[in-house]
This record gives sequence, C-alpha cells and structure tokens, in this order.
Amino acid sequence: MANPSFAARSYRDDAVVLRTHKLGEADRIITLLTKHHGQVRAVAKGVRRTSSRFGARLEPFMVADLQLISGRNLDIVTQAVAKGAYGSSIAADYSRYTVAAVMTETAEKLTDADVDSGTAQYNLLVGALASLSRSDHPPELILDSYLLRALATGGWAPSFTNCARCGAAGPHTAFSAPLGGMICSNCRPPGSPAPAPATVILLAALLTGDWATADGSESVHRREAAGLVASYLQWHLERALKSLKHVERS
Repeated sequence: MANPSFAARSYRDDAVVLRTHKLGEADRIITLLTKHHGQVRAVAKGVRRTSSRFGARLEPFMVADLQLISGRNLDIVTQAVAKGAYGSSIAADYSRYTVAAVMTETAEKLTDADVDSGTAQYNLLVGALASLSRSDHPPELILDSYLLRALATGGWAPSFTNCARCGAAGPHTAFSAPLGGMICSNCRPPGSPAPAPATVILLAALLTGDWATADGSESVHRREAAGLVASYLQWHLERALKSLKHVERS
C-alpha cells in the first residue's frame, strides 16, 4: 500500500526548464517555471547517467509534464514526459541559444518571489521559446518582444505613447527607464535619450505583438530599441543579466 505521506506530497504540473547544475556524481538540480506552482527547484536523481529514463527531457528550454514530490528544501522529479522539445533546435543555433538563455534568466529573476504572475509568465515564456525554435521571426526581435511583455506581466508595463509620468498624450521624444518609457518635455530628466520615431514605433510593435511592423523594421532601429529594452529591463530587475552580453545583434 502506498505511503499516505508520500502520496500527499506528490503533485503534477507542466514546467519549462530554466537552468540546471550538477549535484553529486549523477544527479542535477533543476530550476523550473511551472504552470501552476510558480518557480520550483527540484532534484532529478540519476539524470546524468546514460541509462536515465529522463534523458533530454530535463535540459534547459525543454517543456515537460512532470510528476514531483514536495521536499523541505528541494522537490524531487519522479516522472517527466516531454511536451515541447525546443532544446535541441535552439541549442543548434548560437543566436537562438543566447536569446533563449536571456529569456530563461529573465523568467527566473521575475518569478523568484512573484507567485501571482507565475502562470502568465509560464505561458509567455513557452510561447516565446516555441516561436524561437521555429524561427518565426529574427531571434533578437523575439527576445525584445518577450522582455517587454514579461516586464509588463510582472507589473512594469512601459508606455510608448502617452507620457509615462504625467500621462500627456504623445508622441514624445525622450525615453526614461526609471520613469517607465517615453516622457514629455516637461517630465524629461536631463540626459534622457531621444530615440528615433521609427524606434519608438518598433518598441510599441514589440510590446503589442505587431509582427508585421516589427519584421519590417530596419537594423539601425532594432539596435537602438534593443539598447532601450536592455536599460529598461536592468533598471527594473535592479541587476544586470549575465547572459545578455552574449546576444548577437545584426
């Protein structure tokens, strides 16, 4: 007969693998973003052995249906069924790999303490990884769109139309990460960058998912938008992302 305490601690959820690191000779600690339980850290026992039944299902960027047992410090993965095999196609291309690394690092930072937005962040990340694996759009555009949407989901939605500080109708010519996006001349702090109008249009398209506009943008505006997105991200996360410096920009 099954141990009642064992059964009571068991749960099932869909999850995307954010990060892994070695534990002992054959195990791994897996950082997961689950659909219904937020961010979870769990042990996958024996996963590094060639005979492991988990195999590649618990590699970064993979989406799986998992059975877990709650533990005091770390949960334990007891079953894994692949749902989204994005890891291999992403890892095969350097530009896609570095973009995915930024996405998962961002998701980990945003969901570390925020339980309420866990399901929305999970859905957003899985959608972005799927799009990246299919090469639906240029990797850098998928990344910047994901970052803007993830921040918006976390409560830091930028404004690219009305003034982010006073609400005055736009368009405006200055950008401020601390103030939340585009700002009017009355609210503009000294030294604020003044992005090109086409860059502001691109940023708004990335936030709203207007891919026709985003895909038709020029590289000069993509690079400028990327710099603004990075500054906005790092301001609100209050830390730099280690993986962001490796992303290649066209």
